[in-house]
Amino acid sequence: MTTPQQISISDYNYELPEARIALRPLDKRDESKLLIYKNGEITEDRFSNIVNHLPENLLLVFNNSKVINARIRFEKSTGSKIEIFCLEPSGEINEYSFVMNQRGLSKWKCFIGGVSKWKEEYLTKELKIGDNKFTLNAKITGLLTDAYEVEFSWEPKEISFAEILDSAGDVPLPPYIKRLSENEDLSRYQTIYAKNDGSVAAPTAGLHFTETIFSALTEKNIKKENVTLHVGAGTFKPVKAALMKDHEMHAEWIDVNIPTLEHIRNQHENIFAVGTTSLRTIETLYWLGVKSMLNPKCEKLELHQWDVYKDELTKHHISVVASLSALIEWLKIRNQNRIFTQTQLLITPGYRFKIVKGLITNFHQPQSTLLLLVAAAIGEDWKKCYHHALEHDFRFLSYGDANLLFMAES
Repeated sequence: MTTPQQISISDYNYELPEARIALRPLDKRDESKLLIYKNGEITEDRFSNIVNHLPENLLLVFNNSKVINARIRFEKSTGSKIEIFCLEPSGEINEYSFVMNQRGLSKWKCFIGGVSKWKEEYLTKELKIGDNKFTLNAKITGLLTDAYEVEFSWEPKEISFAEILDSAGDVPLPPYIKRLSENEDLSRYQTIYAKNDGSVAAPTAGLHFTETIFSALTEKNIKKENVTLHVGAGTFKPVKAALMKDHEMHAEWIDVNIPTLEHIRNQHENIFAVGTTSLRTIETLYWLGVKSMLNPKCEKLELHQWDVYKDELTKHHISVVASLSALIEWLKIRNQNRIFTQTQLLITPGYRFKIVKGLITNFHQPQSTLLLLVAAAIGEDWKKCYHHALEHDFRFLSYGDANLLFMAES
């Protein structure tokens, strides 16, 4: 049997015509098509009817991270343009909200488009926020492995970095949406329940949900819970290595409080994830609990790419209740009310899901880690689902249509 490290990414390829990539959202969020995969069978419906296909007494887990206007474009006096793409805060952080509320100065890990044109120490951009004028400066303060550290400073210092981004930045549409962002994207490339600033890409499965659907969920006694995973640009990182052992999975920040951990623990037998980011967060929580149980004195919990495939974690067969209870206890002993850490969890065929029983997700790029996750969930039938979608006019990727995938009979 092929190990996850020996998986060849070429086995997870399909032909995606450019015409099938959705460049704009539909007029209404819930008008998108829905492919339902259950017990090896494929059916279709509209997303507006998704509640009809979900089991009662379910717990749906959403990612409530909010997309920030991460692209900041500077224009020099010569007319040349430089684009700074804010990826994540630089250095040690304890929470995103602190960073987003910084006044006057903030350091970020960034991609820079047109960096060869950046000759001066500072780039400057004039802003008007309300009736007030501000000056935003950017300075490169470090060269990282695959990016730059950029220090942003602004005068007057009275407003937050979140407000600076709202004014100076543009919506960070994915690279395969080959157009500039428009006013419509400000609302449509954002879930209606987005709350916590930090993502540079939308958790796109959630884009289909409306208040009407939420009301229908309540009527069917389907409960909702929120976790936070701040989606990084690495979600679009292509797998260039022939074998997965040579691919480095991107790390992303998760933030989950104790009441949410308790809710997931108490209803762990009937949980569906809205999006791959929610799924990766939920499964990460199980493994962090295992780590806290095996080494309760450890002071830092995080999950690396291959941890979940190593015998020292998997051989113990720890239950979900025991694992999440251990994680909750680990937090309480340290007077912490939530787990805030990074996950590098890579889910490939061969991974055994510990908590999640079903997944709502969009259609993903060929040869991507997200497609590997789908294959882990439904096996080789991912090919059947994607072939059906291509043959029946489904729209693909971030602004595209959705799947409801049952991992097992339910």
